Amino acid sequence: MSATKGAKPRITVLGSANMDLVTRTERLPAPGETLLGRSFTAAPGGKGSNKAIAAARAGGDVEFVGAVGDDTFALDLREILVLNDVGTSLLREVEGPSGVAAIGVDDSGENCIVVVGGANSTITELTDAELAAVADADILLLDLELPLAAILAGAQHAHANDTTVILNPSPVQELPDELLAAVDILVLNKAEAELLGAHVLAAVPHVVITLGVDGATYRGPGGAAESVPALPVDVVDTTGAGDAFAGVLAVAWQRGPAEALRWACAAGGLASTVAGASPSLPQRADIARALAETIAS
Repeated sequence: MSATKGAKPRITVLGSANMDLVTRTERLPAPGETLLGRSFTAAPGGKGSNKAIAAARAGGDVEFVGAVGDDTFALDLREILVLNDVGTSLLREVEGPSGVAAIGVDDSGENCIVVVGGANSTITELTDAELAAVADADILLLDLELPLAAILAGAQHAHANDTTVILNPSPVQELPDELLAAVDILVLNKAEAELLGAHVLAAVPHVVITLGVDGATYRGPGGAAESVPALPVDVVDTTGAGDAFAGVLAVAWQRGPAEALRWACAAGGLASTVAGASPSLPQRADIARALAETIAS
C-alpha cells in the first residue's frame, strides 16, 4: 500500500514509550566514576513515541501501538501523544511500571542511554485491532525497544498487506532472516551499520545510513544512490535526533529518496539544537523553513 503523492501518509508506529530521565554533565563519566551533574529533567520519550510525534508534527496521519504502565509516568506518556495528534486508541495500559530511559548528556551534545523496558516488554504479540492498524497504514515504522516477537509479527503482517516497512534497528541486536525479508527500508547510523554488517544491509532493498555532521546516504535497488549533507547547526543535545530523522523520513518517503533524505536530515539537525527528545522534535513549518534557508544561502 502506498500513499498518493502529496496526500497525508498514514503511518502506524509500533514502538516504545519511555519517560526520559536526563542529567547534563560537562563530560560523560568513565566506568566507576561519579560526577556532579549540572541539571536534571524528566520528559516523555521512547524511540517509538518520539518517531510518532516527529511524524505527526511533519504532517503524517499517525497511529501509535505501544504500552504504558499504571504508574505516575503513564499519564504524561499518553498526554504528549494526544497533544501532538497521534492516535492512542491502541495504546495499552498494563500493570507495573512504564518504560524509562536514564540519559546522560555532555557539553558537546553527546549522550549515553540505558533503557529499562517496563510496560514495553509486555508486548510480545499483537491483537487483531493492532494488526488491522498495520494493514491499513501506508507505512509501518519500527524500532527494537519492543520484544522482537512483536516486531516480527508487525513487519510480516505489513509485508503481507503491502504496507511499507521501515525499521530502525536500535538498540542493535541480531536480526533474523524472516524479519529482514519483511523490511523495505532500513534506517540506521554508521555505528549500527558496522555492527550489523554488510550481509544484513544487502538483505534489504533500501538502506539509509545517518552520518551525523556528514549528513546521510541512501542505497537502493539497481545501484541507486544518494548523499545528502547535514543541516549546519549548533548542536546542543543529540538525544532524539535519530528519531526525528526516521519519523520525518517516513512522512517524506512518498517524495522519493533524495527529497526524503533532505527533509529527514533537516529534521535531525533541528532536533539536535534543543535539549531533550520530545521537546526537540521539529514542526513541519520549521523543517520547510530550514530547507528554504539552506537553498537560499
